[in-house]
Amino acid sequence: MNTLYFDARAGASGDMILGALLDLGVSRTAFLKEMSKLQLPVDVRIRSVKRAGLRGLKVDVRIKKESRPRHFADIHSVIRKSAFSEGVKSRALAVFKTLFAAEARVHGEKFGSVHLHEAGADDALIDVLGSAYLAEALKVGKVFCSPLNLGSGWVKAAHGILPVPPPAVAEILKNAPVYSAWAEEELVTPTGAAILATWADAFIPFPQISYTRIGCGAGGRDLDRFPNILRVFSAQEKDLRAAKPLYQIEANLDDANPQVLAHFLEKALKFGAVDAFQTPVLMKKGRLGTKLTLLADAATMDGLVEAVFRETSSIGLRYFPVSRFILEREVRKLSVLGEEIGIKTGKLRGRTVNVQPEFSDCLRVARKKSLPVKVIHQLALERHYSRKRKRDERE
Repeated sequence: MNTLYFDARAGASGDMILGALLDLGVSRTAFLKEMSKLQLPVDVRIRSVKRAGLRGLKVDVRIKKESRPRHFADIHSVIRKSAFSEGVKSRALAVFKTLFAAEARVHGEKFGSVHLHEAGADDALIDVLGSAYLAEALKVGKVFCSPLNLGSGWVKAAHGILPVPPPAVAEILKNAPVYSAWAEEELVTPTGAAILATWADAFIPFPQISYTRIGCGAGGRDLDRFPNILRVFSAQEKDLRAAKPLYQIEANLDDANPQVLAHFLEKALKFGAVDAFQTPVLMKKGRLGTKLTLLADAATMDGLVEAVFRETSSIGLRYFPVSRFILEREVRKLSVLGEEIGIKTGKLRGRTVNVQPEFSDCLRVARKKSLPVKVIHQLALERHYSRKRKRDERE
């Protein structure tokens, strides 16, 4: 399966998502053929354009005849009667459920009675169903997205002039990381917001990823300060490591019993800390002290902060978000003196850069064979490289 990462710093709309996915290599002819089966009064055109000097694929959906506002039952009927696969239909219906639920909350109406104007029009059907079809054609599994740049200002809609983000977009993107920068324009449309909010497994900064293809979907405007282009990066699922947000917790202590601190480090790891260590520091008034450092994800941070205050003499601490880069890791077992030892390898962009035998395994074998642990460690490395040379020779 493929994993996608949407870079939405220039916003996102239904047509930009279509263009970006198409640009990953799906046949344009096949796409247009599938869209024509809907028999909607639209003309779909695909062309390459430039935005602020950068190339992107623009999908124009021109409506030949205005459609009436649609309820969810109308959309449901159109999608269910279509010839698309069950997976495409389910993915598209999930997006429209997100749209209708947002509109119902915004207007204080029931889900079944609320109707859509722009987002329920024929072009929106093409955007949503087309994106779902392309996701299936690309064999998409997981989807991640950057924090969304919403833009600012005002936008004209069926209900009049609305602030950016429009109410439906604001409702859809609850709990998603958003911001406003560089443009007094609407950068994220309701359709674009609904697709990304429904599909995305998480909204994260650019992840550690080995991507193979980039798709560029162009928006309808050529903005002055940045290219109105949505980029999507495609990778094999194994080549994307979407790290959770991490926080570093620090506390300086000059009155702590070192035995207590050593015990606390063990407890912190049991409480879920990703890492825990202490560093000698020189504090105010020339006092020798200890800096306690914990690395935690959002789910365990509160518990670890409480543990610091409960278990140590700290009366204050600091925390801040951090990023980290982790090598792709693999553990293989090999036999040394008739005993199994794990070998950890670390890879950078597919190339092995670090090899280390599991120390606990080496220690176990050393005790069993009455040998120094350094001897077992060396034998394990020699065994690993001997097997590697043989594999290389066969290839």
